Amino acid sequence: MDILMQLSEELGISLSQIKNTVELIDAGNTIPFIARYRKEVTGGLDDTVLRKLSDRLTYLRSLEEKREDVIRLIGELELLTPEIEQAVKSAKTLQEIEDIYRPFRPKRRTRATIAKEKGLAPLAALIKEQETADITAVAHEYINAEKGVETAEEAILGARDIIAEEISDNADFRKLIREYTMKNGSVVTKASNKEAESVYTAYYDFSEPASKIANHRILAIDRGEKEGELKVKLEVDSTLIFQTLHRKLVKDTETQAAEIMGAAIEDSYARLISGSIENEIRNILTDKAQESAIELFSKNLGQLLLTPPVKGYTVMALDPGFRTGDKMAVVDETGKVLDTGVVYCTLPNHDIDKAKKMVLGIVKKHNVDVIAIGNGTASRETEKFVADLLPETGRNIKYVIVSEAGASVYSASKLGAEEFPDYDVALRSAVSIARRLEDPLAELVKIDPKSIGVGQYQHDMNQKRLSEALGGVVENCVNSVGVDVNTASPSLLSYVSGINGSIAKNIVSYREENGAFTDRKQLKKVSKLGDKSYIQCAGFLRIRDGKNVLDGTAVHPESYALAAEILEKCGYTHDDVKNGSISELRTRAKGIDLQAVAGSHGVGLPTVQDIIDELIKPGRDPRDELPKPILHSDVISIENLAVGMALNGTVRNICDFGAFVDIGVHQDGLVHISQICDKFIKHPMDVLSVGDIVKVKIVDIDAKKGRIALSMR
Repeated sequence: MDILMQLSEELGISLSQIKNTVELIDAGNTIPFIARYRKEVTGGLDDTVLRKLSDRLTYLRSLEEKREDVIRLIGELELLTPEIEQAVKSAKTLQEIEDIYRPFRPKRRTRATIAKEKGLAPLAALIKEQETADITAVAHEYINAEKGVETAEEAILGARDIIAEEISDNADFRKLIREYTMKNGSVVTKASNKEAESVYTAYYDFSEPASKIANHRILAIDRGEKEGELKVKLEVDSTLIFQTLHRKLVKDTETQAAEIMGAAIEDSYARLISGSIENEIRNILTDKAQESAIELFSKNLGQLLLTPPVKGYTVMALDPGFRTGDKMAVVDETGKVLDTGVVYCTLPNHDIDKAKKMVLGIVKKHNVDVIAIGNGTASRETEKFVADLLPETGRNIKYVIVSEAGASVYSASKLGAEEFPDYDVALRSAVSIARRLEDPLAELVKIDPKSIGVGQYQHDMNQKRLSEALGGVVENCVNSVGVDVNTASPSLLSYVSGINGSIAKNIVSYREENGAFTDRKQLKKVSKLGDKSYIQCAGFLRIRDGKNVLDGTAVHPESYALAAEILEKCGYTHDDVKNGSISELRTRAKGIDLQAVAGSHGVGLPTVQDIIDELIKPGRDPRDELPKPILHSDVISIENLAVGMALNGTVRNICDFGAFVDIGVHQDGLVHISQICDKFIKHPMDVLSVGDIVKVKIVDIDAKKGRIALSMR
């Protein structure tokens, strides 16, 4: 199999693009680096396509290794025929290769192997030929008390076991049955305990075709089965399966041999095939559902990480609590902690006046601009306290509800302890809430992506696959934004192209020992950051106000000479870039031969265009173009809501069946997929992203259960 050709056909990408990209990957280049700085080589493939290509390349290469292993193993058994070898070479999936290898795989002792040990293989072969009228008479010749064959009937049963296993091991039959079952079978679920109510009530008497069942239902059913709440079965009408196998294996005669063959088919399907095919199909459905969920989780995570930062503000964060009070932290616009404490304001016995006096004093002392409130326990009570307090500040202060998903994970982590050794876990959590408002990306990278709260059934996933996918998302986001090398934490630096955890810590150590970086070239002095790592990371690391203005942009050092030539030919200097006075650069660039300029530096027009974009807006943050978080000045509770009310909200999470929207109350509302827009959409992701500001209308409220149904139509 030509892997490059297959990748080209599957992804709809030219063979030359595939070949060039694979060479870059094999040379150790990272996906962000390839996507940003090798556009001419790849034909402009973006990071999403590149990761898909890389994942598929890994799968196809493992498929080739498996193919070679199977051919070698069958060859060592001296059973490899040209037909078998061709079948293995033609197989398109690991499952097909496994089916072909199945008859040759070392087995535990089965009924068939025992029958062969008793010398019944020739009798089985004779039955399969279906040329002998009286099999019982022939079977008498195989009676052997020493081998455990006491009667002719026992000999026939043993031969039938051999035939049944051969049918089960036939790759073509298994493929046929698997495809038929997938197409015509149904996933059927029943309650393990009908009297007990649970979140799986909808699946207590449920059936849906396997070919049509939604991915989120598969994940729910799998979890229900795992928790012992559901009994799950894959049911299919096997009539056509038997008819097909009979047609292929049983001759149109009424001989005893034909009758035995029919019995062998039924035994093979019932005892050896149906159960394993059911497991295979359920695994296929689960794998498909998990991949879909991982893809959805990845998109949600990427959109959350790219939430616009609230820049230039001093933020007070309150991590709500009842008995233990609200943990408070104040951070300046750079994320530096200015103050911490505990505010008791959520229970009837708390001294609210004392709490107000304390908070007002801190607000005045540090000129607080925004108050960030965690959305966990006691959030509503804290929100009411803050809303009542704001008019007394004498300043135009707003508040915002911030998801605290993962904050407790960070605060109790080794990283949290290293960053704030003198704070208890609750205060670390408050600091995290404040910082994730100021710069979500820089703070959220400190938390395991699985704990950030924008996925579904993430704990049921293949954890290795999930971690790889989410790690790739974080890497893409970090590199698309760029990182200030003089302020970034080791956690943030570790996601930069070409930098691992060890190098990230070395960068911070170098910074602490030698002061701020003033030139990208200094990176080469960092321990373990060699030439290869430098090439991969340099363009993504920013040095603000350094010696060279280009060090603060996404222009790669390898293109500095090209950037200088573009500036010169357009009548500008580096100082003009620094002062932001090159707004006419794009217009002037149209008057020069950019193709010739690019060619003289061994690059193409995409690189030239990227450089021009960077020079016009040096170090621009792509997040600035996205909608900002909604800041509030008054409180809304679910009791204040009414059907028909229109509100603005922020999309917090997207799943297969809809989107959860924060409308400023403690409980997010659900916009079902049918209520997202007037036209038909296959998935909420088709029109929505995490962080979107949307206008919604309340269509139903269940205050007792805390459920709010919304519509965008």
